[in-house]
This record gives sequence, structure tokens and C-alpha cells, in this order.
Amino acid sequence: MKLFTKEIEAKAQAQFHFGADMEKQVIVAKFFNPSGAGTWWVMNQDPNDIDYLWGVVDLFEVEVGSFSKSELENYVGAYGLGIERDLYFEEVNAKVLFQQLVKRRA
Repeated sequence: MKLFTKEIEAKAQAQFHFGADMEKQVIVAKFFNPSGAGTWWVMNQDPNDIDYLWGVVDLFEVEVGSFSKSELENYVGAYGLGIERDLYFEEVNAKVLFQQLVKRRA
């Protein structure tokens, strides 16, 4: 499965100028590890460095920060499975999602 479509990257790059301002951004894609821990939600992508993504990560704790497109694409986990994209994910405000995840962890 192709993780990053042209549409996902265009939406993510269009929000790059918002930086870390979660109120002004939507989550454009959700990725997960089907054979272990880890979920990544993408807010924005640097148009000049497409490997640089910014979003919400739920791994050992819920955090907001940067992560690598190439690491998501090249990861091989248990049983040879890679990271998957949630095909049924619907865009949501980044701040709302973050608050829901933090509340769920509490």
C-alpha cells in the first residue's frame, strides 16, 4: 500500500506555515503499526524537505512533534509487516484529536 498519496502530501504541505498551531490545522492522515505499538497522525509536511512531518504520535505516550516520512515508509516489523495507512480515517481538528488522546490515556 502506498502510504502517502499526492492528496495527503498537498494537504499537509498547505498547512506547513501553521507550524505547531494545532487549532488551525486538521489531521490529514493516520498511520499505524499493525504488528506492534505506534500510531502517527500527520498535520503538516515541509514542502522543501518532504521527509519532515509534524503531527501527533501515540507510542509510549501521546506527543506532538516531528517524525520522518522515510522511516514510516521503510519500517519493517513483526512478520515483515510495515506501517499501514488507515483508509477510513476522516480529517479532524488536530487540537481536538490531541485532547481526546490525552484524556483517554489519563
